[in-house]
Amino acid sequence: MSQATLRTDRIQLVPLSDDHLEYEVELDADPEVMRYLAGRARTREEVEEFHHRRLAAASRVPGLGFWAGFVDGRFIGWWLLEPPERADQGPVDGQAELGYRLLRRHWRQGLASEGARELIRHGFEDLGLTRIFAETMAVNTASRATMAALGMQHIRTFHLDNDEPLPGGHLGEVEYAITRHEWLARQAAEA
Repeated sequence: MSQATLRTDRIQLVPLSDDHLEYEVELDADPEVMRYLAGRARTREEVEEFHHRRLAAASRVPGLGFWAGFVDGRFIGWWLLEPPERADQGPVDGQAELGYRLLRRHWRQGLASEGARELIRHGFEDLGLTRIFAETMAVNTASRATMAALGMQHIRTFHLDNDEPLPGGHLGEVEYAITRHEWLARQAAEA
C-alpha cells in the first residue's frame, strides 16, 4: 500500500516527494520553527539529508510516511506518521509516531491539529493501527496543547542523550498517545 493523498476541510496532504525539497528548506531555515528540534536553523545540506530520510520513511511500513500540506495550493508544512525508531518507543507493528511542522506564518490557526486529526483517522481507520504516539520537549507547550486537543494523553516524561542540549532540555521529553479504542470512544462521544 502506498501513501494516500488525504484531505481535510482546508488542507490537502500529499505524500512527500522530491518536488517538496525547497519547501522543506524554507521551513527548516526558520530558527523559531526549529527551536525545539535543533535549537537553530538548518543548513540546506542538512535539510537535503533529512529530506532523503523522510522519503525513506515511506518505504519502511506500507501507508506510513511524510505528507506535505497545502492550503489553496500554498505549502504550509508537513505531517508524519512513521514507525517507531527507538527501542523505548515500543514495537513497530500496530503503532506509529505522529508529528507536524508548520511555517511560522501558519501557526495558531488550528492547522497543525486539523492535519494531525486526519492522520490519526487515517492511521486507525485506513491502516488499522492500534496506537499512535507523539513526542516533544517538555517545554514545548504549544505542541503539547495540540497533542492534548487531539485526545492524546501524557504517557511519560523521559530524557534523551543529546550531544547539543537545547534550552529547556533538562526538563526532558514527553510522550503523548492515543489508542484505537480511545479514539473510537472519542468519535462515538462526539457523534
